[in-house]
Amino acid sequence: MPIVPGFRFAEILRKAGNLIDETQVQPAGVDLTLLKVFKFSSTGSLNKATVNLPNYTEVQSQDGFFRLPAGAYKIRFKEIVEIPSDCVGIAFPRSSLLRMGVTINLAVWDPGYRGRGEALLVVFNEYGVILEQGARIAQLMLMKLAEKPHTTYKGRYLHENI
Repeated sequence: MPIVPGFRFAEILRKAGNLIDETQVQPAGVDLTLLKVFKFSSTGSLNKATVNLPNYTEVQSQDGFFRLPAGAYKIRFKEIVEIPSDCVGIAFPRSSLLRMGVTINLAVWDPGYRGRGEALLVVFNEYGVILEQGARIAQLMLMKLAEKPHTTYKGRYLHENI
């Protein structure tokens, strides 16, 4: 499947109201930046018919920096993402994070999704990590579908966090 060049994807994100800095535009995608960090504070459950998300508390930044010990965190991106109806979004952590012992796990961004997405940040480094609010932490790529899907995304996360 063809990948949409970063500069074209940046145009789509700008039309959605984002201020995309040129440093965010990559050859094969656009970097997403860190807005908020949350710590899990209860159990979640996934059943055949229901999803019960855990509670979480927001981690406060100190002078614009998040000082995170080893553990799992929910993060929210700053950018409002809009996935065109003929594409799917795939995101990966920036390699600098991996070199620090930190990763981000993300799900597929379906055609028609619109929202300020969230992901799982896992700090494996036993010494922790310091992340600046607004730092580029993940790269989102758009892949063109071979044909139009039978429907677009209409799930529970449509228009999340906007």
